[in-house]
Amino acid sequence: MVKNIKIKIVFLLTNFVLGACAQEKKPNIIFIMADDLGWQDVGFMGSQWFETPNLDALAKESMVFTDAYMYPTCSPSRTALLTGKQSFRTGVYNVPVLEKGDAEHNIFSRWTVDLEHIMYAQPLKEVGYTSIHLGKWHVVGPNPKEETNYPFDKPLKQPDNGRLDWLTDHQSTEIQQYYPTGKGFDENVGGTWWGDPARGYKKGYKAESGGYKAPFKNPFIEDKKEDEWLTDRLTDDAIDFIKKNKNEPFFVNLHYYAPHRPTVPRSNEQYQKFLNKTPDTFTGQGEKRLEEIAGYATMIASIDENVKRIFDYLDEQGLRENTIVIFTSDNGFNGLQSNTNSLRGAKGTIYEGGIRVPAFVNWKGKVKAGISETPICGMDYFPTFLDLANIKNYNGVLDGTSILPVLKNDSFKERVLFWHLASTYKNPPCSIIRKGDWKLIQFLNDGKLELYNLKDDLKETENLVSEEKEVTKELLLELTSWRKDNKVPIPPASVLEF
Repeated sequence: MVKNIKIKIVFLLTNFVLGACAQEKKPNIIFIMADDLGWQDVGFMGSQWFETPNLDALAKESMVFTDAYMYPTCSPSRTALLTGKQSFRTGVYNVPVLEKGDAEHNIFSRWTVDLEHIMYAQPLKEVGYTSIHLGKWHVVGPNPKEETNYPFDKPLKQPDNGRLDWLTDHQSTEIQQYYPTGKGFDENVGGTWWGDPARGYKKGYKAESGGYKAPFKNPFIEDKKEDEWLTDRLTDDAIDFIKKNKNEPFFVNLHYYAPHRPTVPRSNEQYQKFLNKTPDTFTGQGEKRLEEIAGYATMIASIDENVKRIFDYLDEQGLRENTIVIFTSDNGFNGLQSNTNSLRGAKGTIYEGGIRVPAFVNWKGKVKAGISETPICGMDYFPTFLDLANIKNYNGVLDGTSILPVLKNDSFKERVLFWHLASTYKNPPCSIIRKGDWKLIQFLNDGKLELYNLKDDLKETENLVSEEKEVTKELLLELTSWRKDNKVPIPPASVLEF
């Protein structure tokens, strides 16, 4: 009798422990980010011209965020994403080689993110995640040793296309600290200082390959005989990584180089199809620069096919229920490649066409399909990952907010979004606040203001500063208080006090 009772107790305890372990099992995380994919360059956001049937099907079973934001260019977007911090904390405001003007009217950007800034792979590693970065990195400069005398007198430069004299330094232990494997990732495929894959070719954008067709000439991608297309190769390696690590929590940071310029058609057959396709009069896609946008469309179609390959593998291995997948872009579309009549501006601008991006979150059985108009930003993903991994003791500075409550349909307190761009690219230096339906822009050098109601005027055609004086006053006070409280730097020549 006593023996039977002991057996029952052991059985109950075993079940309790197994149940607790099952409850504590951390979800796998896959973060997929396209490069320069515009808000309306996918079917699930309204395009009738680009063809993204797989992404559209996934979006129908995901939470789609209509108001997802990044910075206007890749450097600050990627820095904010990886560190969870505002641009003024890292000094990365723009892509350095694109900056214009003088040091009085600008604070020129860093390229390399200092070692003091923790990236999300590091705390995830501490709780058992194995991780890989694939594709574009772009948060280390070609010569980090030149970035010590900050602020800079002039914008940073980059080596000519095809040059590899920087490589020995970048393979050193000292510089590898700024690379993915120095920032918590276990593997790095293709991540370096490059902003586009064409840099390995002397002809750059004019090279037939453009870095998208093999050989890729990226020293951080080992050539394979079967290589053909860069997006395919990065997906192959992502799937291989999942295959090797499917029995433990894994994190896949898949940052496609595509569809960033140069525009290289994936196949002539696809290219001809888009050349002959009737334009979309709603978005204006296919009406202008047809050869460019047709090639761009084939690159988007390739992303669409490759994302499906990842989901197919997850389904095949029974991993969907414990894997959350996020799909988004780093900024708006390049105005030379695409178009939308729905938004003002494009990549590089502070208007919605430059900062609003497509985004969905898919987690089978955990995230209910639907559309969320909750504004989110790139800095929100870091704290979301911490939430997913149940990390409660992270004490670093984070400017984003976990969106896990939104994904669970729990209450989520409305918050204000801020941007700060202290250097010039397509717009002068400015700060931006979005609160509710309102968006206020203050230009830092002359203090001029622009106010838009995004609900009534998504295309930002009517500056309401004169008509909505109380709203302008309220938002400006909140914006200037934010700068003052956070000691946000402004250009030396600015007329503003703070």
